Amino acid sequence: MGASADDIAARIGLCGFEVASVEPLDGGDAVIDFEIGANRPDCLSVLGLAREVATAYNLPLRLPSANAGATIPLSSTPTGESEFLRVVIEDADLCPRYAAAVADVRIGPSPAWMATRLQAAGIRPISNLVDITNYVNLELGQPMHAFDAAKLGGPEIRVRRAKPGELVTTLDGVGRTLEPDMLVIADRDRAQAVAGVMGGAASEVSAATTRVVFESAYFLPASVRRTSKRLGLKTEASSRFERGADIDGAVVAIARAIALMENAGAGHIAGPIVDRYPVPRGPRPLHLRRERLTRLFGAAVADAEVERILRGLGLTATPAASGWNVMAPTFRVDLLREVDLIEEVGRHHGFDQLAPAFPVVTTPATAPDPRTTQDQMLRRILTAAGASEAVTFGFIEARAAEAFAAAGTTVAVANPLSGKLDTLRPSLLPGLVDAVAHNRRRGRRDVRLFEIGTRFAPGGESRGVGVAWTGGATVEHWSAATREVDFFDVKGLAEHVCGILGVTVRFTPSVEPFLVPGQTAMIVATHGPAQGETLGVVGRVTPAVADARGLPRQDAVFVAELHLDALSRGRLAGGDATRPLPRHPSVVRDLSIVVVDTLPAEIIRGTIQAAGAALPAPLVAVSFFDRYQGEGVPVGGVSLSVRLTFQAAGRTLTDAEV
Repeated sequence: MGASADDIAARIGLCGFEVASVEPLDGGDAVIDFEIGANRPDCLSVLGLAREVATAYNLPLRLPSANAGATIPLSSTPTGESEFLRVVIEDADLCPRYAAAVADVRIGPSPAWMATRLQAAGIRPISNLVDITNYVNLELGQPMHAFDAAKLGGPEIRVRRAKPGELVTTLDGVGRTLEPDMLVIADRDRAQAVAGVMGGAASEVSAATTRVVFESAYFLPASVRRTSKRLGLKTEASSRFERGADIDGAVVAIARAIALMENAGAGHIAGPIVDRYPVPRGPRPLHLRRERLTRLFGAAVADAEVERILRGLGLTATPAASGWNVMAPTFRVDLLREVDLIEEVGRHHGFDQLAPAFPVVTTPATAPDPRTTQDQMLRRILTAAGASEAVTFGFIEARAAEAFAAAGTTVAVANPLSGKLDTLRPSLLPGLVDAVAHNRRRGRRDVRLFEIGTRFAPGGESRGVGVAWTGGATVEHWSAATREVDFFDVKGLAEHVCGILGVTVRFTPSVEPFLVPGQTAMIVATHGPAQGETLGVVGRVTPAVADARGLPRQDAVFVAELHLDALSRGRLAGGDATRPLPRHPSVVRDLSIVVVDTLPAEIIRGTIQAAGAALPAPLVAVSFFDRYQGEGVPVGGVSLSVRLTFQAAGRTLTDAEV
């Protein structure tokens, strides 16, 4: 061919194969090690790679002789039995085809040329019969095995499922307990091999062997993969069978093994190949359209080139009006659709043949997603407040979920990866509190975190935004002492978020098992479509919950959580739009009142606003600016300073009106 090993490696690399290494050998030869993908079991053989090389260089493929030198015709018996051997397949779903042949042999060393090739491939030569089966596996990609016929319990081979608890000692000397869904090769007495994985020690070929039974079969890939994994046994055979061997390669492999045996003077065949093949399979019909090939590949490919590539890869391609009718051979288990054929043509025609061009990209104008817009706004608000965004796990420990949710409202994971990740989070707060604890353990004092994410409940899922805050409410500065965060800081942040989103709210006292009584409030919408609907909760985490999450009991951790779906329903039309500045001055009046110290401020504000509705001057704002308890105030009472703001839209108010 005239090409060096490096040239071949580079050329086949352009055809989609990754080259692991090129190792020179004595005599000018070289070993090229390819990384074969899981979808190309046909290339786990010299034949498969030779087919790729021949197609890439437009050369004829010379196949190994199946029966050169054989003393008798290597015809097979479709009945599955001969005078020397009978094959019974009890589970044709797991083993659609099984072929075998009896041969009289003389055990000895392998020919030097075979031993050299096996060693170059990393396989240790053992004896001529064992080496022949390994050589055929390497050459054709079809795993084989040889049983010592004298060690089998009779001339019958049965392909069946293992019996519960059945034992077999494999060739590696390990006794293995089989499960009922594992396939075995057995005689009339016991299992002699784990099908598709490894032979058994009881029927191993030895120096005293004079007659062998060659076997070659097709096993269901999923069955071999499952058995190999459960037994913890990975072999050259299992790696090929579990990807998908060639069902038509079973008889060819035995014929090739017998030819090698007879040419090496290691024995001769005793009878025809027994081939049990209940439901024969044929090539897979596909259709390749010329127009679709051009469109997907990106350039027109000449008809002659398409046919050369497909036929070189072992496919038949018959010209049709719109393209080609193609028959995919049984060794190409990866060719299932038209696009697979297009890939084959593209690989060998060369993607480097495509003219470089900038892609035509059009971006259709779309309306912004309201949810994305809301999330972006929330991120701006909360980062402006000094918080950092966190992303926590959607799976949490059941104990943590139950601490932040009512009994019976959590969702357990059916197949958890870990005992600490066995429940879907009912709230964003468990993850945020854990994140606060993580930061506190690493010496960070002031922690402000928020997260936008999904919560889960038996009735479905919902989106929310959570906030967790501990440490200082203000930044340390020489001009003023720092202040610790308190309930009102987080309450104010929640109120600010709702206000920016155009939702007016009120806070009502509430009781939550994970929040401190007296420092817990529900957030309720006061206007709009969601009027009266609960939008979230705000409060201080109880010392018990904080301690359970790894926080010092003295740390005050305040949290808030808002239901984004409810917030979206509660947004007022135009609530986030700008409002014109007032053209007339406001009038402010301050007054002090004494009330019971357990009376919520919202009730006081609501009472004042209700009374202000009857005044001639419009009352536009009620705010509290001072709170006093002590001398002059009755026990159990508190003095509040209230600021009332009056303002009319179209005129200036008079003192008499106020």
